Amino acid sequence: MNDMNPPPLSPFRTGLACRCPRCGKGRLFAGFLDLRPRCEACGLEYDFADAGDGPAVFVIFFAGIIVVGSALITEVLYAPPFWVHALLWGPLILATTLLPLRSMKGLMIALQYHHKAAESRPGAGSP
Repeated sequence: MNDMNPPPLSPFRTGLACRCPRCGKGRLFAGFLDLRPRCEACGLEYDFADAGDGPAVFVIFFAGIIVVGSALITEVLYAPPFWVHALLWGPLILATTLLPLRSMKGLMIALQYHHKAAESRPGAGSP
């Protein structure tokens, strides 16, 4: 392949690393979850990106399985007082929801770019 059409990058590699889905070099986010307007390396406009609530839903399901499962096992095996539950599961909830959220949003945006997903528009496509 020539330099004008490099092979496509893995959306999993670029998305989870929070890098530009086209070049893999530019940063995707300006803040914790705020997208940059464009890639600083290749100039790709990020106006196509709309992850919506998808990343949060996946993270909530993942965190729910871990936290609820752990709390139930702990309750059945040890029956600790409620303050111990609060002490244990509060930080775990924060860790399992906040840590993966940015990478999951980056992955969803990279998958949108990779699959050329766009917002539905009236009159476009088949009826």
